[in-house]
Amino acid sequence: MIRINLLPVRASKKKETMRQQVAILVVVLVGLLAVGVGAWIYLRSQITSLNNEIASSETELAALKTKIGAIDNLKKLQADVKKKLDVLNRLRRDKSGPASRLSALSESVPEKVWLTKYTENADKVSVSGGALSEDLIAVFMKSLQASGAFKNVELAVSEQSEIAGVKYKRFDLNFQIADQKP
Repeated sequence: MIRINLLPVRASKKKETMRQQVAILVVVLVGLLAVGVGAWIYLRSQITSLNNEIASSETELAALKTKIGAIDNLKKLQADVKKKLDVLNRLRRDKSGPASRLSALSESVPEKVWLTKYTENADKVSVSGGALSEDLIAVFMKSLQASGAFKNVELAVSEQSEIAGVKYKRFDLNFQIADQKP
C-alpha cells in the first residue's frame, strides 16, 4: 500500500487561509481607519463651520445692540422734544388766552357797571363789582354768556350797598372759561 503524506498540503492550506484572514483583517482595519478619519474630518469641518457661524452671529448681535441703543436714544430725544413742544404750545395758548378773555370781559361790561375784583383759578372765574340796577347786572350776565369766551354764568350774590349816600347793587358772578382751541 502506498502512503501519501498530506501534511504539507494541510499546513500550506492553513498558511494560505491564515494569510487570507490576516489580509482581510488588515483591509477591514484600514477601511475602518479610513471611515473613522473621514468621519473625523467631516465632524471637524462641521464644528469649524458652526464656530464661524456663532462668531458672525455674535458680531451681528453686537451691531444690533448698538443700533437698539441708538434707537432708544432717539426715542428719548423724541420724547424730550415732544415735551418741549407741548410746553411751547401751552405757553403760546396761555399767552393769548388771558388777554383775549380780559378783552371779551371788558367788551361785555355795560355802562354804569364797574368791576372791583377778577379772580381766575384754572377754568373758573369769579368777578365782583357794582351796578346801578339789577337790570344792568342781568345785561352784563347775558353779554358774558353771548361773548363765547365764557359759559355757565351764574349770579352768586346780589345785595344793595351804599357809597357816599348813593345806593347801588353789589354783585358776585361765577362762570367758567369756554374751551378755546389753541
